[in-house]
Amino acid sequence: MTLFADSGTARFSINQETVKQLPLPDLARACAELGVGGVGLWRAPVQEYGVEATARLMADEGLTVTSLCRGGFLTAADPEERGRALDDNRAAVDEAAGIGTDTLVMVSGGLPPGDRDLHGARERVADALAELAPYAAERGVRLAIEPLHPMFASDRCVVSTLGQALDLAERFPAEQVGVVVDTYHLWWDDRAPAGIARAGEGGRIAAFQVADWCTPLPAGVLLGRGQLGDGSVDFRAWRKLVDEAGYTGWTEVEIFNEALWARDGREALAETAERFRAHVL
Repeated sequence: MTLFADSGTARFSINQETVKQLPLPDLARACAELGVGGVGLWRAPVQEYGVEATARLMADEGLTVTSLCRGGFLTAADPEERGRALDDNRAAVDEAAGIGTDTLVMVSGGLPPGDRDLHGARERVADALAELAPYAAERGVRLAIEPLHPMFASDRCVVSTLGQALDLAERFPAEQVGVVVDTYHLWWDDRAPAGIARAGEGGRIAAFQVADWCTPLPAGVLLGRGQLGDGSVDFRAWRKLVDEAGYTGWTEVEIFNEALWARDGREALAETAERFRAHVL
């Protein structure tokens, strides 16, 4: 029974990590039954299920794969580590192409141990993109740089603002490298609206992701993303910004939250679609 397809959620995509308790076939079936047309997938479950099998599953259930998470982690200075990272990212590109998505989300990586040079780390990301972007373009995949909240700058992502992401992306053709606008990471930044307009003018918005900001943050902070409507983010304002910038693609709900994962996955998916309709549209 299709519950949401005709209820204003035609651009709603569920990121697999939001309901990671659902095995890939169960996720695909639940999406089809609920009328959720888009899914953002993650590499590990895709690898486990098989790239070709995943592509068939998505096609059989009529689903669009809106992105693959994730590539990146490109800040290593050691040549051997850098080589391994580049090889892994080429594999990620191949997986993205294999499952039929044109968007590979890129999280840059944090500072190497003992390193304090943020600028140097970002330049190594740029050097890696110069090698990877043409490879991806040949396979119909665009690299989407995702800026993460500054609390992740040391260990996960030296790209902390939309402006920094655009400064990197704009070194390359727009069809090769874009950016991700994620409300969880950018909601606090009063420069982000201008960055969204800049990204729109350059055709750089590759993905729009939403999750709420709830405090207090949990230990480790990574799993602090909240269900839509539970926190501080004005989702309609953000949706208006990306719409006005010319973005017409999917809106992915990407939430890392242990309480959500502890629930029945189909129930959590249905609630997320309802929250999307209530708070984003």
